[in-house]
Amino acid sequence: MSSEAASGAMSGLRVIDLTRVLGGPYCTQILADHGADVIKVEPPAGDEVRDWGPPFHDEDAAYFVGINRNKRSIGLDLASEGGRAVLLKMLETADALIENFKPGTLDKWGIGNDVLRAKFPRLVHCRISGFGADGPRGGNPGYDAIIQAMTGMIAATGSPQSGPTRIGVPLVDISTGLYAAIGILMALAERQRSGLGQFLETTLFETGLAIMHPHTANYFMHGKPPSLTGNEHPNLVPYAIFPTKTDDIFIGVGNDGTFRKLAQEIGKPELATDPRFARNKDRVANREALRAELAAVFSQHEAEPLCDRLLAAGLPAGPVQKIDQALNNPHTIYRGDIIAKDWYKGVASPIRLERSKPSLRRVPPKFSQHTAEVLAEFGYSRSEVEALVSKGVVCGPQRKR
Repeated sequence: MSSEAASGAMSGLRVIDLTRVLGGPYCTQILADHGADVIKVEPPAGDEVRDWGPPFHDEDAAYFVGINRNKRSIGLDLASEGGRAVLLKMLETADALIENFKPGTLDKWGIGNDVLRAKFPRLVHCRISGFGADGPRGGNPGYDAIIQAMTGMIAATGSPQSGPTRIGVPLVDISTGLYAAIGILMALAERQRSGLGQFLETTLFETGLAIMHPHTANYFMHGKPPSLTGNEHPNLVPYAIFPTKTDDIFIGVGNDGTFRKLAQEIGKPELATDPRFARNKDRVANREALRAELAAVFSQHEAEPLCDRLLAAGLPAGPVQKIDQALNNPHTIYRGDIIAKDWYKGVASPIRLERSKPSLRRVPPKFSQHTAEVLAEFGYSRSEVEALVSKGVVCGPQRKR
């Protein structure tokens, strides 16, 4: 186990991480932040996200740096028999294996799920893929924006003026990583009862469908696809951006009581008794008229003081901030949401357990940085490691471009 002790909720858990790009590394960083010993096994060319920049730190892109802290890296050629032998040795003490190879790749290499289950009955094997192994698109590659397009996400995002719009964060990849982490924890909980590991899979496509709420629920009920409502909510009004004297604000009202309180707080109590606006279904039917009423009021105020007053009154309102404003917000700083070590800075784990706290133990690793350290833990001598490196089975510090 890593020499740097961890005391988080996942302390004592060993995860062999064969994933690249985003969904898998995001999953394993969640586990690593909470104490898991995550060994990132990279191909000889390295995780390609290391090149997804600028910006860079010491030739590693911010895209890689942001999702690979608290891990150790070893470069390993799994296409070689020797590389697979090293992997199997590492799996002898592993609790979980996560990979995002094209379905069938491990089978082609002779280390598919049936083989792994026979050799390591307690191992939890998680695969992330685009569409799964079967079905008309089984085995097809998956990419966040493509899945956004295929699951109705892009068609439901944007305004009539903008047209369909890609969501500006890789929501599908990140959510798939979250589902994978949840699935691994579920399998580990079940293993405590059965004593056995199991195979689990999360796909980008199914994740894309799963997070399309409330659009799927609306469609199942009334059979209509969502229209482009821009920043408006299809089911709630008011739930949108409004301009003020200074910056834009977002107002979100979830029920009639909250609307009555909002109307009172902004000095327009008559809006709450107006039959056009009294109930949410009325406000949805008359959203443009209500928007005009509210916009006239908000245009007389400055964004920050107005939002502070509304929030203090228990009303949902917030200024529309850029990322620099969000990261330097006094609440962000007070809550300790930014963590730092040496040159590294990142956003802390949002999972805050009372006793088992997350920690920043290691900055994101350089390629194959921990090869000697990791292999020594699995019984390899220095001369054996040097021999594996000379054969190209294990990688030195240089990536093969």
